[in-house]
Amino acid sequence: MTSELTLNGAAKPVKTAKAQALTAVKGMNDLLPPASAQWEWLEDKVRGLMARHAYRNLRTPIVEPTALFVRGLGEVTDIVEKEMYSFEDRLNGEQLTLRPEATAGVVRAVVEHNMLYNGGQRLYYMGPMFRHERPQRGRYRQFHQIGAEALGFPGAEVDAELILLAATLWQELGLQDVRLELNSLGQPNERAAHRAALITHLEAHADVLDEEAKRRLHTNPLRILDTKNPAMQAVVEAAPKLIDFLGEASLAHFNAVKAILDASGVAYRINPRLVRGMDYYNLTVFEFVTDRLGSQGTICGGGRYDYLIEQVGGKPAPAVGWALGMERVLELLKEQGTLPEAVGPDVYAIVPDASALPVVFKTIQTLRAQGMSVQMHAGAGEGMGSMKSQFKKADGSGAQFALIFGGDELARGEVTLKALRDGAGAQEAVPLADVTTRVAAKLAQGVAPSQTAG
Repeated sequence: MTSELTLNGAAKPVKTAKAQALTAVKGMNDLLPPASAQWEWLEDKVRGLMARHAYRNLRTPIVEPTALFVRGLGEVTDIVEKEMYSFEDRLNGEQLTLRPEATAGVVRAVVEHNMLYNGGQRLYYMGPMFRHERPQRGRYRQFHQIGAEALGFPGAEVDAELILLAATLWQELGLQDVRLELNSLGQPNERAAHRAALITHLEAHADVLDEEAKRRLHTNPLRILDTKNPAMQAVVEAAPKLIDFLGEASLAHFNAVKAILDASGVAYRINPRLVRGMDYYNLTVFEFVTDRLGSQGTICGGGRYDYLIEQVGGKPAPAVGWALGMERVLELLKEQGTLPEAVGPDVYAIVPDASALPVVFKTIQTLRAQGMSVQMHAGAGEGMGSMKSQFKKADGSGAQFALIFGGDELARGEVTLKALRDGAGAQEAVPLADVTTRVAAKLAQGVAPSQTAG
């Protein structure tokens, strides 16, 4: 609404068109309270676990040069061919891409900052990724990953360490119905021999191949093994298995990984069709999968990528890592009913009269400084609102206690501490000087104040 002046100088309102409401991009979702607290809970679990395993946090830009992903992921991968959000920087003409995954960016950062100069690095990350695909359950165009990467370590023990790291996370989250699938992709020369045999096999059954498989036959035949087309399953099952082409060193590496998993009591299934979606993998590859999320069954996947660092322009160095989809993990926890409920504040400050606000702020800031969570009532319109409406908001906040700054209490140098979750509303008067100690004690005990509400 704008206004214009009439002949006598008075303002006359002039109607303007209502602004059109804007919505988020399809497949890119807002994360709102209280659900955001569950994300924070998962992130906190991960940070604690990573710290205990001596993995350090790395944060890379969301936007990277397009060439990084073309070179690192492979030109004929689905991600590069179909799914990347790529654009030209209008200011300087650079070809840029919103990161579709994080490993390539981690490797770029490690190379750019010479992080392997003094030895290997154990790193982890968390953040949003972007792929232009059809939004579905647990799979969105902006999605979030948590990943762990160990760079500069060639041994099978580090492959096993990372797998055990993920398995420990599932235990700490209480995640159920997740199984580990394992395979080895060997080395490039072994894959080349297998590739030739695979193409010969698939060409002999060309009449069964769908259009996608025919397109990939001579560019990326390994990915055909990952097809979900029922009509092709018999042909795929009968295809030459890569593990039969592995040499002595590759088999020894794979067997060493399995031996550590066996000794650690981690169950797994060898899946010869497990190839992963990126071209940079060699030797060990693995996925943690579930049947409880429909077709999007992989919640975590990774493997060894000993040649990616050199591909990105660094000195040759080994590496291994994994990434999990946060949406999928949270969806699975929700499915099994084990997601934690959002936790409310410790205390809700009820303020009958605005004149008490200076004392209120001094008191609750002291509580907050001691680590307690305090929500202060805020007035709507004139005044602070009725006691009834304030208690209703206090109850709705999920707070354990209400701290009531009534005029009579304050005149005596006191406040009232009232339990909100004991079923009886027990309350007691507390001197202002003792509020912090008393509230802390009640929270530590997990019990309500001793006197019954009147």
